[in-house]
Amino acid sequence: MSTPTTEEAAGLVLLGVRHHGPGSARAVGAALEAYRPEVVLIEGPPEADALTALAADPAMRPPVALLAHVTDDPARAGFWPFAEFSPEWVAMRWAAKAGVEVRFIDLPAANTLAMRAVAEEADAPGGPDEADAPGEAEEADEPDEAAAAVRVDPLAVLAETAGYDDPERWWEDAVEHQGEDADALAPFEALAEAMAAIRERYGDGGHSQDPLREAHMRLRMREARRAHGRTAVVCGAWHVPALGVRTTAAADRQLLKGLPKAKVETTWVPWTHRRLARASGYGAGIDSPGWYGHLFAAPDRPVTRWMTKVAGLLREEDFPVSSAHVIEAVRLADTLAVMRGRPLAGLGETTDAVRAVMCDGSDVPLALIQDRLVVGDVLGEVPPEAPAVPLARDLAREQRRLRLKPEALERELELDLRKDTDAARSRLLHRLRLLGIDWGEPAAGRDGKGTFRETWRLRWEPELAIRVAEAGIWGTTVEAAATARAEDQAVHASALAEVTAVAERCLLAALSDALPIVMRVLADRAALDADVSHLAAALPALVRAVRYGDVRGTDSAALARVAEGLARRICVGFPPACVGLDADGAAALRTHLDAVHRAIALLPPPPRPADAGPVVGDPSLVAGRSAGAGGAGRPEAVPIADEDGPSAAGALAGGPSPVAGQPAGAGAAGAGGTVAASVPGDARGAVDPGGATGGQPDDLRERWAGMLRALAERDGAIPGLLRGAAARLLLDDGRLAAEEVARLMGLALSPGTGPLEAAGWVEGFLAGGGMLLVHDERLLGLVDGWLAGVPGEAFTDVLPLLRRTFAEFEPGVRRSVGELVRRGPTAAGRRRDTTAEAGLPGFGAGIDQPRARAALRTVRLLLGATTTSDLSDLDLDPDAPDLDPDLDRDLDRGPHPGPHPGPYPGRDRISGPGRAVRDPAHPAHPAHHLGERHDA
Repeated sequence: MSTPTTEEAAGLVLLGVRHHGPGSARAVGAALEAYRPEVVLIEGPPEADALTALAADPAMRPPVALLAHVTDDPARAGFWPFAEFSPEWVAMRWAAKAGVEVRFIDLPAANTLAMRAVAEEADAPGGPDEADAPGEAEEADEPDEAAAAVRVDPLAVLAETAGYDDPERWWEDAVEHQGEDADALAPFEALAEAMAAIRERYGDGGHSQDPLREAHMRLRMREARRAHGRTAVVCGAWHVPALGVRTTAAADRQLLKGLPKAKVETTWVPWTHRRLARASGYGAGIDSPGWYGHLFAAPDRPVTRWMTKVAGLLREEDFPVSSAHVIEAVRLADTLAVMRGRPLAGLGETTDAVRAVMCDGSDVPLALIQDRLVVGDVLGEVPPEAPAVPLARDLAREQRRLRLKPEALERELELDLRKDTDAARSRLLHRLRLLGIDWGEPAAGRDGKGTFRETWRLRWEPELAIRVAEAGIWGTTVEAAATARAEDQAVHASALAEVTAVAERCLLAALSDALPIVMRVLADRAALDADVSHLAAALPALVRAVRYGDVRGTDSAALARVAEGLARRICVGFPPACVGLDADGAAALRTHLDAVHRAIALLPPPPRPADAGPVVGDPSLVAGRSAGAGGAGRPEAVPIADEDGPSAAGALAGGPSPVAGQPAGAGAAGAGGTVAASVPGDARGAVDPGGATGGQPDDLRERWAGMLRALAERDGAIPGLLRGAAARLLLDDGRLAAEEVARLMGLALSPGTGPLEAAGWVEGFLAGGGMLLVHDERLLGLVDGWLAGVPGEAFTDVLPLLRRTFAEFEPGVRRSVGELVRRGPTAAGRRRDTTAEAGLPGFGAGIDQPRARAALRTVRLLLGATTTSDLSDLDLDPDAPDLDPDLDRDLDRGPHPGPHPGPYPGRDRISGPGRAVRDPAHPAHPAHHLGERHDA
């Protein structure tokens, strides 16, 4: 078998390399400079020959990749990546500088991509993938004697032969850390001999397409040698023995005869270090692209320079790293290399040194170093002159105009839609998402949920270049392509919800040309679809579209009319749809119930005449709580619903809120008792929760509230999950009195109701949050009483439902409920309540005796009270247990001796009950007796 030295006499030198190896890259540069060939042949697709000149463009910054895709099907594509430390890239740059022609000699992408399609259709393994890019030989598992089914990793074989268990470590010691050889071709000759020995044993090593690829390489080599003189071939070291074999051109052409072909297009696209990593699935990947890039860029003192980079990164993340840390880490890494018998400290030694010196033995900062430095987040750049589809060029123009530079590292982008530039950025990102180019993903903002702000997470991946090429069939500009794509999606949508989603995205992307077609399809689908679940699934997106249309200044009046029509149909059809559902159906419809409730709250109210009276339920008219419902008659603003959702403040404050035209004393009877009587069975009429509409125009919110009330009042024909959820929504909107809630819960949890049905009601009612049980002791008492009465044989059936319900509560809420239940019910006689609720048993009605006594000990210490009798005005149970009896006895001995008569100089000490605490410096201040009770 020929070697590079023997072939040199015939005007050919074979430079076998490791793809993306910095040592090989430096060696290739030295060999080309010494050999001075007239043509350079590189492993890669021949269709890219015309693109090699761009490698010398100053605007071309690796890592980059050759992208080849089928013209009619851009999704069928392949990449050939190059980094700054790739030997092939060094060869291209040398050839451009020396004025030497460069050619690619691998199997054409037209054959490779066509063969992949055939393999996929036949569902046969072994179809080409990224591993067919340069460096296929470097991707593999362990060797196999049969060499038929398992792909051989030649580096692993050589490392194992040398006594190494890590191929990367062996490569560093054998190649990367060795000095330059006097003979520039000597390293390639040694590597070729090693590969020849491996291939003599393993054959093609399970790389089934290698004979085809190598046959094509030999044909291209013959052509180059006939056209030029001295020829240098830069290819994977695995292929060198096969390329040196003496074969005939006829035999090679016979191997390639009949291969399928496809029409392809090629271009340069940006690549990332992260995509060069083996973990990304790239066949020729390496474990540490960032580390290899550092070794190539800093051949002198690489360890010192690496430690400086690490220290800089840690300082950016607020780790206290000084110059002394860098010095000690370098010393430790060098010492570890000597102890381990390595010629130079490698990545393992530097990592151990950083962990010990800079990270205090922690692996947490090392994860950051691994991600940001060892792998890296570098994104390459391609000059504008590179071939591209028109859509890609328009996208590049938009990115430059809006100053949105693609970056490999994920970052957040906050947009203020009131600013023209940010609004244009938002439109671009939404249009790209409509085209399936997910450069940005919407994220929850940190500054609230205002509709004029958006937060995006941006991250450019190389695969997005394929998505751009695919989307090119829809148009030559981003706007035109997104418009055509939206129209096509609307026409071919299979469900009404999909059409409404397209309409929403059209508004977000400001695609005014697509809206007429989308709206026509939406109106037709909505008129024909009678399934309530489909209507309910479609309404939220439609309402959001109306809302965003207002914010972005687009006309959404047609959408508002369609949304209102859908909402009215839902109000009519929802109750019948709830009858006779099983558990899964009820759970699905409950999700729709919550979503429609939020959507209707966001719909703008219908226009009303200027002389019309107040609207029932208007939050601006709610002035306070009614005394009859347990309130103290103090004015208090109680919100009904805000932009972000319903409010439970009114209900939790103690009762319903009076509305316009309703006397304050009629809270319980008016707000709690008249709605059910006034709601027709089909919930089509206007609902008046206060009995004071007085001929108000029909309001969609009132229709929905009437439907919810009818749902909550229905019998067992409707699942308890839905009835409980409806009651909770009414309560959160302030449309249901606390007494009425207790009545509905009492009915739902009565002995006549089955345990599973009752548990479903509890789950539906408490899904909005468990704080209601903490604040309303009667409801907790009802739940506790029902649970205590569940028969033993039925308890295991309701337990999963209850566990799921309470598991959704916040930990603090669960802890508070558990504390109330642990304390147990308190009799009405022990409570201070003077309201109508005082006669009802409940939980936590009185003072928490142990906690109160613990607080009093601190008060006695601060004010100088010597005995418990000094605080006798407080209503405490003398038989209640203490949280800490030892501390109480210590404090009962009196205050600690000191130079002052009390802890506050100049103030009187309390010596008996009812004594005032006065500050002599402020005699006008009134005395406050500890026994008094002051309302906040």
